[in-house]
Amino acid sequence: MAVEVLLPKLGFSMNEGQIAEWLVADGAQVSEGDPLFLLEADKSTNEVEAPATGTLRIEARAGETYEVGTIIAYIE
Repeated sequence: MAVEVLLPKLGFSMNEGQIAEWLVADGAQVSEGDPLFLLEADKSTNEVEAPATGTLRIEARAGETYEVGTIIAYIE
């Protein structure tokens, strides 16, 4: 079963964030805890880690802004 990768809420007032860069290519194998992407929000950039082990299927594009909780990828 696929695990949803959601845009995380990194601060109390955070409502949206921008995926600055994917650090792993679509279709690549990832392990839980591996850095997946850079998230820009509230004038800071944070590295977000994989919540599970498997194959990454990216649904969201780098450079775009998404609401907190949006499904941005799956790990199968």
